[in-house]
This record gives sequence, C-alpha cells and structure tokens, in this order.
Amino acid sequence: MQDVEASPRWQRRAEERPQELLDAALAVFVERGFAAARLEEVAKRAGVSKGTVYLYFSGKEELLKALVQSAIVPQLENVEALAREHSGASRELLIKMVDAMWRGIALSPLSGIPKLMLSEAGNFPELARFFLEAVIQRHWALMRQVMEEGMANGEFRRLPADLAVRIFVAPMMMAVFWKHSFMPLEETPLDMERYFAVALDMSLAGIAAQATNSTTD
Repeated sequence: MQDVEASPRWQRRAEERPQELLDAALAVFVERGFAAARLEEVAKRAGVSKGTVYLYFSGKEELLKALVQSAIVPQLENVEALAREHSGASRELLIKMVDAMWRGIALSPLSGIPKLMLSEAGNFPELARFFLEAVIQRHWALMRQVMEEGMANGEFRRLPADLAVRIFVAPMMMAVFWKHSFMPLEETPLDMERYFAVALDMSLAGIAAQATNSTTD
C-alpha cells in the first residue's frame, strides 16, 4: 500500500523536473552568463545531480532553447492573440501589445534572457540566430503589420515601417539591459513603470499622424 501511494507523488516530481531545471537554468545563466555557467551549477540550484540534467537536456544550448520556447514564446503567442481578437484603432492595439510584452518579460525574471542573448550573441551565433528567428523577427513582424495598418488608415504618419518598429521598441530593450547591468549600482534605481509610461508616450507621439517634418521624407 505504501508503494502505491508513493507512485503518484514520484510521477508528479518527474513531470515537474524539466520546469525546475529550466527555472534553475534561468537563474544561473543570468547570474553567471551563458559562457561561464556550468551544468553542475544548474543541477545544484535545482537540487539534483548533473546526470539528472542530461536525462532531459543534452546540454546548455538545449536548455537555453527550451527556456526560450517555454517562457518567451508564450508571451509572443499572447500578443498574437491580442492582435487576432482586437477590433478598433491600431494605436490602441499597439499599446496593448507593447504593454503585454513589457509586463510579461521586462518586469519579470524573463528579462534576463534578452540581455543574455545580446551579451552572448558573438560567442554563440547559432543560439543568437535561433533567438532572432523565434522571438525578435516574429515580434517585429507583428508590430510592423500593426504599424502599416495604422499608416494606411491615417492614424500613423508614413514612415519606413521596418525602421519604425526597431526605434519604437528600442527604449524597452534599453530598460531591460539597464535592469541587468547598471540599475543595481544606481543610488536611486530606475523607476521602470515611470520609464515605460514616458517612453511609450514619446514613441506614440513620434508616429502619430499629427507629427510633421519627417527627416525621412
């Protein structure tokens, strides 16, 4: 009887193990950097042996890819769902999309992943390409579509949409990088919510149809 009762508990532990390893990997990768991080450290953080890690993942690269797929990609899927379900002004949809990514990634521990990818891209080009295709290009394509629709209906002024997207998200990316580099050293840490509100207001003003004298004309 004791073994029968124990079986479901151990089954649940086995099912939970991959997520525990991913959580541990996120913490270790962000703290140590991907190149310096060791699987032994991930295993120790998760409370398992190094051999247990290999039961689920072939190495650090697969761990990081799985982390992106399980944590970052769902945030994108949420934004894509917002776009599908939205009916109304392009400006309001753009605000919803940026706000969702800000709260889902920038204000969460997941913000360490974009910063990690930036710092390690030169050393791990395959991982950088994976992140570029799975996250960045997918996100930017959706934002470009919304911006182009806003330009077509007169909400936004005519701009090169591919460049407008990069510039629009740049302040958000800067905040993420600052959060994991210089922010801990500031006497008064950056107020992320206030920063987001000002950055969004300035970005929206920059693409608004009322704006004139574009240097790209």
